[in-house]
Amino acid sequence: MGWLTILPQIVAIGIVIWRKEVILALLAAIFTSELLLLMDASGSTVAMAPIETIERVVNVFSSADSTRILMFSLIIGCLIAYLRHSGGVTALVDLLINKGITKTKRQAGLMSFLIGIVLFVESNLSVITAGIVSRGLFDKFGMSRERLAYVIDSTSAPVCILLLINGWGAVVLANLNANGLENAEATLLGTIFYNFYAWIALIIVFLTIWFDKVHGPLKECEAKKQQQVEKDPAPEFPTSKARFMIVPLVSLIGLIFIFMYWTGDGAIRSGDGSKSILYATIISSLVAYVMMLSSGRFSHIRLVEIGFEGMNELLQLVTIVLLSLALGASLKVLGTGAFVAGIAGDNLPMILIVPMLFVASSIMAFTTGTSWGTFALMIPIGVPLIQMLGLPPAFVISAILGGGVFGDHCSPISDTTMISSVASGCTLLDHVRTQLPYAAVGGIVTFFAYIVAGIFVI
Repeated sequence: MGWLTILPQIVAIGIVIWRKEVILALLAAIFTSELLLLMDASGSTVAMAPIETIERVVNVFSSADSTRILMFSLIIGCLIAYLRHSGGVTALVDLLINKGITKTKRQAGLMSFLIGIVLFVESNLSVITAGIVSRGLFDKFGMSRERLAYVIDSTSAPVCILLLINGWGAVVLANLNANGLENAEATLLGTIFYNFYAWIALIIVFLTIWFDKVHGPLKECEAKKQQQVEKDPAPEFPTSKARFMIVPLVSLIGLIFIFMYWTGDGAIRSGDGSKSILYATIISSLVAYVMMLSSGRFSHIRLVEIGFEGMNELLQLVTIVLLSLALGASLKVLGTGAFVAGIAGDNLPMILIVPMLFVASSIMAFTTGTSWGTFALMIPIGVPLIQMLGLPPAFVISAILGGGVFGDHCSPISDTTMISSVASGCTLLDHVRTQLPYAAVGGIVTFFAYIVAGIFVI
C-alpha cells in the first residue's frame, strides 16, 4: 500500500489539530485503517468497515497484557483518590517543607527528577511515584501540573533507556539477539554513550528545574497557576498524617520489585511489568483502604464512593488507552511500521543513515505510541545495516533507541504520556502541548549530533 499506510495517522493528527479531541481522532484513525485493509482484501466489502472497527476494539481484550494495562489505568485512579482524600498528600507536603527538605521551587523540582532517576527499574513506577509525591509540592510553590508532567515524563523514559538493568534493557537485548547481532551485550552497553536524545532530554529537564525558567505553552500554564494560588491557597484536602500516603506508596514500590522478581523467576529485569504493576496497585489500594477505614474518619460506603470517583476521573484516559491499543494492532496488520522503517534504508548517503534511522524511529513511535514496539520493528532494519555496511553497532542501535523515546515523548497516544498526565493531574492534550517544544528541541539537536558524530565514527 505504500504511502497509504500512514493515512490513519494523518487523519488522527488532523482531527486533533482541528477539534482538540483525541478520542474522536483515534476512532477515525482505526476506521481509516480498517477501511484500507478491507479495500486491499479481495472479496471484502468496505461497508463492513464500521463493524471491523468495533471488532478491532473488542479484540484488545483478547490480549492479557492489554487487559492488565486497562485495569491498571482504572485502579490507579482509585489509589490516587485514596491518597488525596486521606489527607496524606497534604501532610507529606507539610512534612517535607517543615523538615527543610523542600523549601524552594528548585528543591521540589529536583525531588521529582531524582525519584525518576532512582526508580529506573520501571518507567510507569517512576512516573506514578514522582507524580503522586510531587503534586502537592508543585501546588504549594505555585508550579503547574503541566510542568510536573513534563518533568516526570521526560525523566523516566530517558533514564530507563540509559540505565538498562530493567525491562527496557531486556526487551532491547532480546531483539538484538533475535536478529543475530554479535556481542549484543557489549553493543547495548555502548549505546549509553551514543544515546544523545536521552542525555539531552535529561539535561534540558535539569536546567529547567535549576534555573526555574519555562518557555512556550508551559509558561502560560505557569502564569495561570500563579493566579490560582493567589486566589485560593488552601490545600485540596485537610491535613492528616503523612503515613496515609507513605505506607501505601512504599508498599506500591516494594511490591512492584517483589512481583518483578517473582514473575522473572529470580531476575528482576526479566519480570513481567504489566502483571507486577497491576498486582502492586491493587494491593496498595487495599492497604490505603484499610488504613482509612481503621482511622474511623471514613465508612466503607464512603471509601467505595471515593474509589469509584477516582476511577471515574480516569474513564476518558482508559478509553484513550483502549483505542490506542486497537489502533496499534490495526496498524501492525496494515504494515505501517514496516513501511516507515523501510524509508530509512533506501538510497541514503552513509553519513545520513544513522540520523535517518533516528527520524524513522521517531515517526514510528509517534504514530504508534510505543517505544518497545518501535524497537521491535526498527532493530531488524538496523542490524542488517550494521552487518552489510560495517556501521558501528552501538551507534546505529542508539539512534533507534533514542528515536523511540523521542517519538514517544511527542505522541498523544503513548501510554507513558497518558500515565504522566494522570499522575500529575493535568489533561493529556495540555501535557502533550507543553512538553512538545522541549522534546522537539532535543530531537533537532540530536539529529544534527548524529550527523556530526558520524563524521568521526563512520
